[in-house]
Amino acid sequence: MVFQEYSLLPWRTVLDNVALGLEFAGLGKQQCISQAMEYVQLVGLSDFVHAFPHELSGGMRQRVAIARAMAVEPEILLMDEPFGALDAHTRILLQKELLKVWEAHRKTVLFVTHSVDEAIFLADKILVMSKRPGGIKTLLEVELPRLRDRALPRYGQLYANILDMLDN
Repeated sequence: MVFQEYSLLPWRTVLDNVALGLEFAGLGKQQCISQAMEYVQLVGLSDFVHAFPHELSGGMRQRVAIARAMAVEPEILLMDEPFGALDAHTRILLQKELLKVWEAHRKTVLFVTHSVDEAIFLADKILVMSKRPGGIKTLLEVELPRLRDRALPRYGQLYANILDMLDN
């Protein structure tokens, strides 16, 4: 699970935070470090393995959280608005980073977001929710090639359609 907040342990380094779930799973120290390092490299933080969370930017902290969740090799990765607190530029960079990680491992990701753009950019399927009581209003298949080009007319049409659904 990747939360809205980074949920990193401040007294642990980047590598130690990523290894946390592996330790809980009972893996040996060397295997924890080796596997954690693989995911630290995958999210582009190799130069920061010995850094502590307070020494990292918000985007870097969220990369650590993603690496920690992926390192335990889950069947399904749950992400609850993981980029919601980030600035627009960092958010776009991490969306691309997430797609890179997904490409490498092809895990199912259940991603909760309030951003229509983010849903279209990342998803193969989008569940549009209704107002209270929350329920599934519709399921949309995103039939756009990857890497999604936000300038495509079909992208804009899908964006407008989803906004219409949310207004009704």
